[in-house]
Amino acid sequence: MDARFRDLLAAEWMKLWSLRSTPWAFVVGAVAALGVNLNATLADHRNYPNYADGIKELFVPIWAMRDAFTLGGAMVFTLATGSIGALMIVGEYGTGQIRTTFAAVPARRAVVAAKTLVLAAVMTAYGTLVAGVSFAATQAVLDDRGVGMAIGDEGVLRAVAGSALLAPVCALAGFGLGALLRHTATTMVTLTGVLLLLPALMDDRNRWGAIFLHALPQGAWKRLTQVGESPVPVDFPWTAGGAWTVYAVWALGAAAVAFVAVGRRDV
Repeated sequence: MDARFRDLLAAEWMKLWSLRSTPWAFVVGAVAALGVNLNATLADHRNYPNYADGIKELFVPIWAMRDAFTLGGAMVFTLATGSIGALMIVGEYGTGQIRTTFAAVPARRAVVAAKTLVLAAVMTAYGTLVAGVSFAATQAVLDDRGVGMAIGDEGVLRAVAGSALLAPVCALAGFGLGALLRHTATTMVTLTGVLLLLPALMDDRNRWGAIFLHALPQGAWKRLTQVGESPVPVDFPWTAGGAWTVYAVWALGAAAVAFVAVGRRDV
């Protein structure tokens, strides 16, 4: 890494935090996701003595892990991180600052590489913090009922890592879409449709619907946070290895789209 690329990394770091919306997006995304997860956990803590014996037998690990990483919390987190990723590039196109950037650094791919690395690193740290706090806080509440889980329990570390890495995957998806579409409203609507609405429209009891769901970040996240055997039959199950592959393909594919879109199109 030469000095010039280090300068680009430093510049992208400063530009990310210079946006007034960025710190708020981080805070609101974390508080909302943690609030949804804790609300579900407190409801289970309150109602646990009244649960039927069958539910109590399944509570650890299935329901305890679902409290740590609820679908509602994941959807909020997906929207927040995807939006931050999109704003990292469409913000520059919207203000025209991108022309100044490319005038100073004609090597567009180097600029995109710096943006990608800064975004991925920040989002990985952010996702790890939020996932770790969510797991620790929810399991501390459930421990009061004797049904909390530990990080060393089977499948727990994979679930925490899968939730943490949802942040960079969705952020890079937003980044790739932003580079392709270059318009804030269009990018946000498309991002919401792809990451949140499409999974809701698919039927996992249908083979092709299940395959499509498995290929989306939300489907991969569900598989990675699944701990224990499902209490209901799953017609088309998916492997954890396949879910990790989906994460990698989305992250690398989004970065590739950004490289091609920024490198070949006029500003």
